[in-house]
Amino acid sequence: MIKNKALLGILFFISSLFSAYSCSVEKQTDIENSKKSARVVGYLSSDNINKMTSIQFCKLTHLNVAFANPDQNGNLIFNGDIDALIQYAKSVNPKIVISISLAGGVISEEQTSNWSFLIDKPENRPAFIQNIINFVESHHLDGVDVDLEWNAVTSGYSDFVIELKKNLITHKKLLTASLPNNSRFENINSEALNTFDFINIMAYDSTGPWTPNNPGQHSSFDFAKEGIDFWHKLQNIPSDKLTLGVPFYGYNFTSPDVKSATYSEIVESGIQFADQDELGKIYYNGRPTIAQKVELAFQNSGGIMIWEIAQDSFTEYSLLDVIHEKYTSLKVRTTRLCGN
Repeated sequence: MIKNKALLGILFFISSLFSAYSCSVEKQTDIENSKKSARVVGYLSSDNINKMTSIQFCKLTHLNVAFANPDQNGNLIFNGDIDALIQYAKSVNPKIVISISLAGGVISEEQTSNWSFLIDKPENRPAFIQNIINFVESHHLDGVDVDLEWNAVTSGYSDFVIELKKNLITHKKLLTASLPNNSRFENINSEALNTFDFINIMAYDSTGPWTPNNPGQHSSFDFAKEGIDFWHKLQNIPSDKLTLGVPFYGYNFTSPDVKSATYSEIVESGIQFADQDELGKIYYNGRPTIAQKVELAFQNSGGIMIWEIAQDSFTEYSLLDVIHEKYTSLKVRTTRLCGN
């Protein structure tokens, strides 16, 4: 009996040690995670500025206002009341970092020509860059996001962003870029790539209206992993300078004329679709996949980027809520607002 009591005592002691160790490890992990922070970058199209009061700016660390493009004289043209947007967003979240996003994935031939004229000719760049600086200063913006893509990434791209960065530094402003998931444009040299404060990976659009005969998921989890691996492992960009892009939209392949569908529209057709990634021939990211991508971003990048924030469902099925709550559960700081 005494031996049994002694044995039980030893087992209890060992169990207590193990329990204390487990709690200590768990507490240490929580402490380490609580020291981490993440970006949550939302793009807002000028077409959707009228939805600004529905957007939870308290859950965004960065806001990129899209898009501004130059005329042939290098004056930036933006369609929308950017000042009202900035004033409102800052009233909700005084620390939100707001940048003007330049160009965009779909620009006209005239706009493409203007960009080439302004950045490919060295003599045209200084005045154009000064116009950008003036725009940023006059609207009290915090930075510039460059979203030139494909044939608009011309021979002067690298010199342009390098020169732009030098000017932005003197004004203590940010310079970022949006780049494809697993492609590096040949006109972006290493110096230009390293100039950006961080890079938004467009981990979506692996298929779409341009490939109507290739229906399917355009923004899979595996595709996101490929994007992070491409920029980190193959292009040597530090993990914390990468921001993983997620879509708040999908593509409807029901007919040859493939169209986009916002997440909000999809959820309106049935709340059960909020937790799925496919509705007939409509492919998108539902809440579980977005949460899974936040976990991926937490482990391998500096944050999450959203195209486009106004396409969210402004209900209890919000994808922005999923991002915010997932980071909060991981004890990762984002805005430190709205319960984070």
